[in-house]
Amino acid sequence: MPRRPRIDIAGYYHIINRGVEQRDVFIDDKDFEKFIDLLCKYSKEYNITIHNYSLMNNHYHLLIEIKDKNLSSFMKQVNMNYTIYFNKKYKRVGHLWQGRFKSFYVANETYHYILMRYIEQNPLKAKIVKDLKKYKYCSLYQFLQNDIPNCLKNSWIVKKFKNNKKDIYDFLTMSVDTSDLIELKKASSLVEAPLKSNVLDEEKLKEMFKNYKDIKERNNIILKAYKMGYSQQKIAKVLGLNQSTVQRTIRKNENK
Repeated sequence: MPRRPRIDIAGYYHIINRGVEQRDVFIDDKDFEKFIDLLCKYSKEYNITIHNYSLMNNHYHLLIEIKDKNLSSFMKQVNMNYTIYFNKKYKRVGHLWQGRFKSFYVANETYHYILMRYIEQNPLKAKIVKDLKKYKYCSLYQFLQNDIPNCLKNSWIVKKFKNNKKDIYDFLTMSVDTSDLIELKKASSLVEAPLKSNVLDEEKLKEMFKNYKDIKERNNIILKAYKMGYSQQKIAKVLGLNQSTVQRTIRKNENK
């Protein structure tokens, strides 16, 4: 059965992903910190706003806002680069994540308000901590610090409550009751979105490479096309290159 197309329009999205076979994907503090660093790095690169996040040992929740059709590209970069880091550190190979990440379009304001609290309270629900102020790997912890990370400074919480830490804490720890959960489930079922499927136009890709002047310009176009969502295989096909050459070019130029 073909995958249903992933909704990829401007707006808010609830993102969930789990470790393969529900195994732990965050083992020590540096793992959590690495994933958060990647979120911040690629949110800036893809012009994406991070509103809330909560990382548990074997899964994560995000609330992000996209302005361009680049949800899949953004998540691909975060998940792929974290997998490379994790596999190298723990000397393993193979998939780290349990299939495709799930994304739910936030269709209404009520869902938005409930969702922020639901995401932040996941460590409580999982009985990891008794006080969310002490859990470093949810955005609430960062909101309560004097120096909020740059990638959270445009979040809804910061804009709404400014530096009023008591109001932030009270809002995000307000209990999510049964009726809230029903509303949350109803709203999230409106538009669950497995992978983006608008097939990218190969002719447009050929046009992008039509008049490049030198290898440097070609390589910049390769990186641009990859970030637009074109696969390494398709780029290699259009250019008549080996896929490994395209892969090396992307890695080299991403690190500049």
